[in-house]
Amino acid sequence: MVQIGYTMMTEQAGPTELVEHVVAAEEAGFDFSVTSDHYFPWLRSQGHSPYAWSVLGAAAYATSRIPLMTYVTCPLMRYHPAVVAQKAATLQLLAQGRFRLGLGAGENLNEHVVGRGWPGVDVRHEMLEEAVGIIRDLFGGGHVTRHGKHFSVDSARLWDLPDRPPPIGIAVSGEQSCALAGRLADLVIATEPEAGLLESFDRHGGAGKARVGQLPVSYDPDREAAVGRAHDQFRWFGSGWKVNAELPHPDSFAGATRFVTPGDVAGSIPCGADPAAFVEAVRSYADAGFTEVALVQIGGETQPAFLRWASKTLLPALRAEFG
Repeated sequence: MVQIGYTMMTEQAGPTELVEHVVAAEEAGFDFSVTSDHYFPWLRSQGHSPYAWSVLGAAAYATSRIPLMTYVTCPLMRYHPAVVAQKAATLQLLAQGRFRLGLGAGENLNEHVVGRGWPGVDVRHEMLEEAVGIIRDLFGGGHVTRHGKHFSVDSARLWDLPDRPPPIGIAVSGEQSCALAGRLADLVIATEPEAGLLESFDRHGGAGKARVGQLPVSYDPDREAAVGRAHDQFRWFGSGWKVNAELPHPDSFAGATRFVTPGDVAGSIPCGADPAAFVEAVRSYADAGFTEVALVQIGGETQPAFLRWASKTLLPALRAEFG
């Protein structure tokens, strides 16, 4: 059984539209939702990047059933982990227990804006481990004081705590991050259908925990239009997270992907209106061992049409195949 989710992609729609989209996703029957947390879009053609936590607060009140999740928040530079803990606890209260906190080591694209430079991956993983410890301590209640290698917390306390703290997910892209997630996370997050990542997560303590993947799709009755839109806005996706984490600006992503063709994109992202192609793309995640897959419909203006089609055609096809 694979649960099918919907992605509020903050890089391709404004805040009001994002809330409208997740309300429609709930009505369409999606099992859960996730939200990107960025300061910049990946490419200028996406055109948006509102503050994800304001969007999530509005979404929590506008919906009643669909679970919410950050995919993912970086608690290292732009946000101090004590502030992330406060935001997540508040969101869990507003969502009445429907929120999960997805965390990751971040991307230069978003974190450079606070002017603290961009540390190497080993340092970022050290910072992430320390940040998760602070967040969990604060979720536990009471006053927290810590003076670690990377963060200091001086007598912090969360005054509004939910009965059940948000489960914590950690994004992975290699052995080191899988080891960290296996030890520290309640669930694992990945953007590629690589069974090896989940096997590594299991070896390090993740066996039996939820595993959430993400799949970009481009629905359109006109397949050429779907391919063109995917190439225009999502050609960066195939670069892999180890590359994506290092580039500092949308123009960097434009330069790095200038030789990616529409055919390259169509080979990796299901495009058009044939549900069979979308089912096969989800199958790669199911076969790798993912228990949840969040779909990203490419193009902010296409969300209403996609959600109508998903409700009538795509979700029934996926449930017939995967339960």
